[in-house]
Amino acid sequence: MPPTNGRNDPGNPWSRGSRPEPDLELLIRQGRNRLKKMLPGGGGSSGIFGIVALVLAVLFVWTALYTVPSDSVAVVQRFGKYLKVVPPGLNWKLPMGVDMATIVPVKRQLKQEFGFGTAGASDRYQSPLPQDAQRETQMVTGDLNAALVEWVIQYRIADPAKFLFEVREPRATLRHVSESVMREVVGDRTVDEVITIGRQEIENEALVKMQELATKYEMGISIDQVQLKNINPPKPVQESFNEVNQAQQEKEKLINEARRDYNKVIPLAEGEKDQRIREADGYRLKRINEAEGDAARFTALLEEYKKAPEVTRRRIYIETLQEVLPGIDSKIIVDEKTHGILPLLNLDAQNGGKQ
Repeated sequence: MPPTNGRNDPGNPWSRGSRPEPDLELLIRQGRNRLKKMLPGGGGSSGIFGIVALVLAVLFVWTALYTVPSDSVAVVQRFGKYLKVVPPGLNWKLPMGVDMATIVPVKRQLKQEFGFGTAGASDRYQSPLPQDAQRETQMVTGDLNAALVEWVIQYRIADPAKFLFEVREPRATLRHVSESVMREVVGDRTVDEVITIGRQEIENEALVKMQELATKYEMGISIDQVQLKNINPPKPVQESFNEVNQAQQEKEKLINEARRDYNKVIPLAEGEKDQRIREADGYRLKRINEAEGDAARFTALLEEYKKAPEVTRRRIYIETLQEVLPGIDSKIIVDEKTHGILPLLNLDAQNGGKQ
């Protein structure tokens, strides 16, 4: 028997020739047997067909049924072509990719922010990109000054079909439209109007123009509100603008105080004026009536005097004394012989105050 080395000795367990080669057919056979044991019915053809049918049924139901939230609608496409709009609730469509439903939140108010962003926003078009935030705010006013303008627009999806199919990336288009309109509106006004008194006019005009462009482009979007946030001058001149703003506020304060005093004093003066006029009119009517009454009484007295002069003269004399004497504290003496009234004598003083 020829000598052998350790590497080819079949009795040596560490030799290469002693390592058994794996049987591929045996492994396949063993795996098939295990799979048959796992299938119902001992692994017959009916069991395989049952599993396939069950998988297809689950896939059919999974791809056919879908739920539309209460604040949304679903736009259904069949083989990519627009088919219909489905209301909220549980709905079904042709499965296996024949129909495709896109959820569109038509009742939810959406917004876009310019110059700043809200953390955690789910819409990637809601906030500007980091490299665009500063650029969006930089604007030139009508008097060739610069201002940093931040604003927000709130909108809704009015027509889901137009929103999905008429314009590519409608949210991105809306951002471009909003920025273009805001630059136009701000560019028509002075920097003082933009920062102080013209905010409301800018918001209203921008809203109208944005809606006009959205309608013209058939974006299917209804813009509800445009709201200006922070409007600041550039940093190199910010202190000067703050001083101007404070002066403007002080001016408005003084004007409001003056209006308050005006509203307090002027109505009171108007009331007093009307009262004086009414009193004068009353006094005028009184004097006229008294004069007319005296004239009528004198005329009647004259007629009586013409009829009986002595009797009338005597009656007038007596009536006059009746009116005059009760108001005189001192005693008087009347001499009928002289046909007149003697000078008043202060008899109280001569008699020591005795009557």
